[in-house]
Amino acid sequence: MSADSDSQTIAGRLAEVRDDIAAAAKSAGRDPESVKLVAVSKTHPAEAVEEAIAAGQRVFGENRVQEAQSKFPDLKERYPDIELHIIGPLQSNKVKDAVAIADCIQSVDRAKIAKAIAKEMEEQGRTLKLLIQVNTGEEPQKAGIPPAEVAEFVEMCRAELGLEIAGLMCIPPLDEEPAMHFALLEKLAGQLDLPELSMGMSGDYEKAVQFGATYVRVGTAIFGARDYT
Repeated sequence: MSADSDSQTIAGRLAEVRDDIAAAAKSAGRDPESVKLVAVSKTHPAEAVEEAIAAGQRVFGENRVQEAQSKFPDLKERYPDIELHIIGPLQSNKVKDAVAIADCIQSVDRAKIAKAIAKEMEEQGRTLKLLIQVNTGEEPQKAGIPPAEVAEFVEMCRAELGLEIAGLMCIPPLDEEPAMHFALLEKLAGQLDLPELSMGMSGDYEKAVQFGATYVRVGTAIFGARDYT
């Protein structure tokens, strides 16, 4: 984040994050427009999302489908140009609702979910952007496809299910340097000719931009601390 981070409004913090993304992109020889900011609004009310919309933000992320349903139907009706990305683990019984409300699912992480998404998109006549979550740290408690199995999983999605996979997403381990995980994801995406890379959060999004992120998922740095009560 910029050193001058005394802004107390969502609009002010959004402006700072955008400036940081632009600076990181330029230092990496990239067009700042090639990086899309996903404002992660989990635990924050619809009013906070609306503040961000008023400040020009158009792409939002939610971890839980149920929470997205409580905020975004009305917002999307009033602001039809906003995008909603589901970025958290998706349970089978929430796939139908996710396909109905989202524009992108970034957390496709197993065959059962991929098959359910394919079925629901066909039944609902909707086409969502899909990213595969990669467990770059191979953490047993974390969702995602192990790096060694990503190519096979992408092929299954394409050949068996007719899904168009847009890219890869990762959440590096908290106790490890994220750069090595960003580099791994960038390498995998390049090998599979996947254009989208979703990586980087409030603490490391500038570094993610240097490794080719096309989506950065930023919540706390925009909306402030989360209230889990």
